[in-house]
Amino acid sequence: MMKRPLILLAGLALVLAACGEGTDVIVSGEGESVGITVSGEGRVAGTPDTLTLTIGINLERDTVSQATEDAARLATDLLDALEAEGIEEADIQTANYSIYPNYDYRDETRRLLGYRVTNEVRVKIRALDRAGEIIDRAGSQGGNEVVVQGLGFSLEDNDLLVVSAREAAWQDARGKAEQLARLAGVTLGAPTSISESFSAPVPIQRLAYAEDAAMGVSTPIQAGELDVSVTIQVTFGLG
Repeated sequence: MMKRPLILLAGLALVLAACGEGTDVIVSGEGESVGITVSGEGRVAGTPDTLTLTIGINLERDTVSQATEDAARLATDLLDALEAEGIEEADIQTANYSIYPNYDYRDETRRLLGYRVTNEVRVKIRALDRAGEIIDRAGSQGGNEVVVQGLGFSLEDNDLLVVSAREAAWQDARGKAEQLARLAGVTLGAPTSISESFSAPVPIQRLAYAEDAAMGVSTPIQAGELDVSVTIQVTFGLG
């Protein structure tokens, strides 16, 4: 009764020594389950469908009232321009609003230079083919006092990519398990346990260039690609 488990244990021990990172072999004694546990990874690249950026007004005036009034006027013009370009109200969110005095501390003295107001919104642009044009037209409302920063691409409709990545992860795990079973001289059984972890899309490329106002050219925007990754861990029984 003891010989068969011992032979199986010895065979799988040899396989374990040859396994790479991410592959485990689980062997138990008589009366306990015997199986092979492996991990598999699937990674699929896709094209982003949404650009998120922060755009707003940053200005300084002699008085608080001047600063707030001018900032409010320019911010309103900017928001109107965004909406005129088809940006939905739900895709515009206030990101930052601040008012503070700006001082000059030279010569061991403090001299008030003025009051600075920053009013920024976070915007989602879904028409990526028009992203540069939308940014330029909205930014032109603020002139030299407009700020654009924090550009980032996302993939909000990624269901099909997740499915493809999951299938690739399964093939990866299954291939590892079949190889281990073949090397150990055992028959691979049905999976007894499956767990999955999903990695959110990671930017592969994110580039933006400033507008060439003299040439009248819209800001070029390159979306690049995003990576969707699925990792699974599968335990197979032995036949």
